[in-house]
Amino acid sequence: MKAGAKRLLDDLRRARVLVVHPQDEDGTALVAHLNRLGCEVRRLWPLPPSIPSDIDTLFVLVDEVPVVDQLSTMLDEKNPAIIAIVTYESPTSLKAIIDLNAHGVISKPMRPLGVLTQFALARYRHGYEARLSGKVAKLEDTLKGRRQVEKATKILVDLNKIDEDAAYRLIRDQATAKRMTMRSVAENIISVSETMSELGMTLAPMPKAEL
Repeated sequence: MKAGAKRLLDDLRRARVLVVHPQDEDGTALVAHLNRLGCEVRRLWPLPPSIPSDIDTLFVLVDEVPVVDQLSTMLDEKNPAIIAIVTYESPTSLKAIIDLNAHGVISKPMRPLGVLTQFALARYRHGYEARLSGKVAKLEDTLKGRRQVEKATKILVDLNKIDEDAAYRLIRDQATAKRMTMRSVAENIISVSETMSELGMTLAPMPKAEL
C-alpha cells in the first residue's frame, strides 16, 4: 500500500463518528461498514440534545426539517466533518445540505460503494477549511496589528510633531528595548491616549525613553 493511501486509511480509522439515523436497515448497514473500516462509531436516533464533544465526524439523515434546524443550532459550538444522508433529491434536502455546509453526501438506499469516498472527501474538505480559516484568522490578526501601529504612529506624529518615519522608529525601538511586539507597544500608546482623551486631557510630548 502506498504511503498516501495508508495515511488516508489511518486518518479514517482514527475518526470518532456519530451516525444520526433511524434504527433501520440502512442505518445498520452504514454502521456495519464504518465498523469494518476500524473507526469508532456511535449511533443515535432521534437527534440527541447535544453532539458529544469528542465527535469529529457526523453522518446525519437530513430528510426531516426539524432535525436540520436543531442540528444547525448545535453546530454553532461544534465543528465536525458532516456527511449528509438523503433519501431523495428535493429542494428541502438540497437546502439542508447547504445550510449544514455538508462536506459530503450519501444517498439512500445505503450501499457500501461510495461511503468510503464520501467519508474520506468529507474529512479532507473539513481539514482544508480549518487550515484555510486558520490562515485567514492569522492574516486578519496581522492586518489588525498593522492598523494599530499606524494609529499609534499618527498619535506620536500629532503629539511630538515628528514625521511618520520617526514615529514608526520610536515604536520599533521601544519594542526592541522592552522585548515586546510593535503591536503591544502601539496598543499601549493608543490605550493611554484614549484614556487621557476621555478625561479631557492631552498627553504632553514624550522623549524617546518614555514612550
